[in-house]
Amino acid sequence: MSKRNRFVHRVMVGTAVGAATVLTLAGCGATTTGGAAGEGGDASVEEGFTIGLLLPESKTARYEKFDKPYFEEAVAELCPNCDVAYQNADQDTAKQQSQAEAMLTEGVNVLVLDAVDAEAAGGIVQQAKGQNVPVVAYDRLAQGGVDYYVSFDNKTVGTVQGESLLEGIEEAGATGEGEIVMINGSPTDPNAADFKAGAHEALDGQVEIGAEYDTPDWSNDKAQQQMEQAITSIGVENISGVYSANDGMAGGIIAALKSAGVDEMPPITGQDAELAGIQRIISGDQYMTVYKAIRPEAQVAAEMAIAAATGGEYDGGGEYTVTEATDGGGETVPAVLLPAVAVTVDNIEDTIIADGLYTVEEICTSAYADTDLCKSAGSGQ
Repeated sequence: MSKRNRFVHRVMVGTAVGAATVLTLAGCGATTTGGAAGEGGDASVEEGFTIGLLLPESKTARYEKFDKPYFEEAVAELCPNCDVAYQNADQDTAKQQSQAEAMLTEGVNVLVLDAVDAEAAGGIVQQAKGQNVPVVAYDRLAQGGVDYYVSFDNKTVGTVQGESLLEGIEEAGATGEGEIVMINGSPTDPNAADFKAGAHEALDGQVEIGAEYDTPDWSNDKAQQQMEQAITSIGVENISGVYSANDGMAGGIIAALKSAGVDEMPPITGQDAELAGIQRIISGDQYMTVYKAIRPEAQVAAEMAIAAATGGEYDGGGEYTVTEATDGGGETVPAVLLPAVAVTVDNIEDTIIADGLYTVEEICTSAYADTDLCKSAGSGQ
C-alpha cells in the first residue's frame, strides 16, 4: 500500500474510532466542561439537542458540497436525536453575526463556527460565552477563546504549495528565469496569513517575486483583476509561475492569462481540490492543488461539538493528537490539525479518486475526455 493510500485508509478508519469514543463519552454522562468559551454540559445524546453550524461563504464549492453534508452525516451517526441548525454568511461579517445571534436566541446548545472574519467573530464567541454556549472553531480560528478548534496545519499547506510551485517551474525548465506572481487569500482570514507565511518560507530566496497581492473575500474576480495588473507590470512573457492560494482564484488567474494570449500556462498552484481545479490539472492549465480531507475535519468538529455540549472532553479518540493553537487575541485553545496532500496530475487517482471525493465520471466530462487521465481510465464518453 502506498504512503498516500495509507493516509486515505487511516482517515477512513479514524472517523469510526473517533465516533465510538465520543458516543461512549457522551452516553456515560461525563461532567467535565469543554473549555473556555462556554460552560455547556447540560445536553445529552439520549434526549438530543441542537447544534448550530455557521459557515462563511458559498463561492468556494467545498462548504455546501462537502462540509455541510459531511457534518450533518457525522452528527446523525453520533447523536441521532440531535438537530443541526445551519446558516451560510455569504462572506458577510454582519450577516454571520446576525445568524449567530438568532441561533443563540433560539437556544442552540453549541455553535460550530467557521468565521468570515476571525477578529470580528470574537463578538460571537463572547456572546455565546455569556449564554454558556460552547463554541467549536471550524477551519478558521475565531478569536475570543473558543472551546475547540479543528483545521489543517495551514502553514504547512502554504509550504507544500510553495515547494510544488518550485517543482513545477523546474519541470518546465524555467528555474532561474522570469518572476513569479503571488496571489494570496483574504486578509481577514487567519488561515490565509498562514498559507502566505508557509509559501514564503519555501519561495523566498529561490525565485524572484515580481508582484504580490492579498485578495479580499477570496474573490475569483479580484484575483483575475490582480493577475491582469501583474501581467501589465511584469510582462506576460516574464511570468514563470503563479502562487494562487486556492482553486477558485486560480480559475480567475488562468482566465487573465488566457485573455493575455497565453496558451501554455506557467505552473499555477491551488487549494481545496475543487472539481474545476482537478479538471484544470488534468488539462494542463493548473499545476497542482492541495487536498484537505474534509470528511475527517467535519467528523472531528461533530465529535468536539457533542463533547462540549454534553460536558465531555474531546481527547482525539485515539486517532488524532490534540495540540494547542493560539488565536489572534492570544488565547490558547485545544486543537486538532489534520494533514494535507499535494495533488498533481500524477497522483489524482491515488488521492482524489481513491478517497471517493470525485468519481472518474464526474471528472471526465466530455470537455476532458481527451486528457491522458480520462483516456487511461476509459471514461469521458
